[in-house]
Amino acid sequence: MAVTHVHVDNMANMAGYTPKETAELMSRIGAQRGRARPDKIFFSAFMAGCLVSFTAASAVIGTASPWFQENAPGLIRMISGLIFPSGIVMILISGSELFTGSNMITGIAWMHRRLPLKKLLLHWFLCFCGNMAGALFVMAIIVGYGGVLDNEVFKKQAIANAQAKQLIPGWHQIFLRAIGCNWLVCLSCYLGLQAKDVTSKVAGMWWPIFAFVTMGLDHVVANMFFIPIGIFLGAPGISIGLYIWKGLIPTTLGNMLGGFFFCGFFYFYMHLLGEEPIAVDGVYYQQPERSLEEGNLFSVRSGTIVEDGGGNSSNYSGEFKRTAQAPTTVATNKVQ
Repeated sequence: MAVTHVHVDNMANMAGYTPKETAELMSRIGAQRGRARPDKIFFSAFMAGCLVSFTAASAVIGTASPWFQENAPGLIRMISGLIFPSGIVMILISGSELFTGSNMITGIAWMHRRLPLKKLLLHWFLCFCGNMAGALFVMAIIVGYGGVLDNEVFKKQAIANAQAKQLIPGWHQIFLRAIGCNWLVCLSCYLGLQAKDVTSKVAGMWWPIFAFVTMGLDHVVANMFFIPIGIFLGAPGISIGLYIWKGLIPTTLGNMLGGFFFCGFFYFYMHLLGEEPIAVDGVYYQQPERSLEEGNLFSVRSGTIVEDGGGNSSNYSGEFKRTAQAPTTVATNKVQ
């Protein structure tokens, strides 16, 4: 009979973070991302915009069925809802910056006094511009000029989607739908961060996105593909000016309110406001001494060496401080 030692830390990865730990983790991530170099924020957001457009194009093709659109619209919405979550999964797993998710994550960091207001607003601005640049790039170059939707059925579906989103609802309806949309998108981000393994992250992120898509709610970055591709393909009645006034503005404002207040403020109020410091994986937060922008564009910030109770050394960026806690092992019997 041999004795095998198994680290408790590995077993703990099967469980998720508690709601308090997840809120604390979002605050830390928001503080870190809000202090990133502006060029990195922009290009990370550019990639996220590209990923959303790829997913939106897939949704257009996957739901392009005239008979089902006419006779089973609920089924078509469900199919779209099953396709579209792949976008948020790719974005969160790859660490890209999505404007709508930033409304919650950096918003919590600002409410937690870990991120200055000017950096919060700069982060939102760069994420918005980067998302738009990436979404329009894929829409025009890859999908538009690439002829991805040249099939007449796909083309009609793309035009119908743009008209349904832009011409039928009123300004206030788009605004209210956008609130609900980012409420669910940020819930998806919250559940994704709460999980520790990739499979659980995907499962947690999928269903809130499924809900917002099946309800037909409005996401500003997704609409940066859906409506411009309609304009690109010659959708009647839709102009760039109409899109900015009745599409871009109400969706942006609604998404900001839904993410910042209905998710960000709620989780901050419930789990962080007035609470004692929260350790995540045995690590307490420590405010960074200086921001990355104090160096030049290509500067690398030096870390500090922090030693834990087990005599192990780790290189940290100065934002986190590990508690004195030695790794724990348990013995299990293995019969040979």
